[in-house]
Amino acid sequence: MDEFTRKYNLVREKDEEIHRIMSTVYQALKEKGYDPINQIVGYILSGDPTYITNHNGARTLIRKVDLDEFLQILVRDYLKHS
Repeated sequence: MDEFTRKYNLVREKDEEIHRIMSTVYQALKEKGYDPINQIVGYILSGDPTYITNHNGARTLIRKVDLDEFLQILVRDYLKHS
């Protein structure tokens, strides 16, 4: 048995979940022949889920992502890599 306390990083777990969802949505849009970046940006700007295909449950998945959290991740990652 381990004798140390494990740390749970809620922020990292949430970021990873959002990344998995967005990757799935991206792939679904690509498979259906859409430009995934344009469609995701349209969804972010409008909040209208019809920008996202139903293929592979992508529309249901993306609605689980809080757009404010997603934008925070995008800005944080952009600044980290620039």
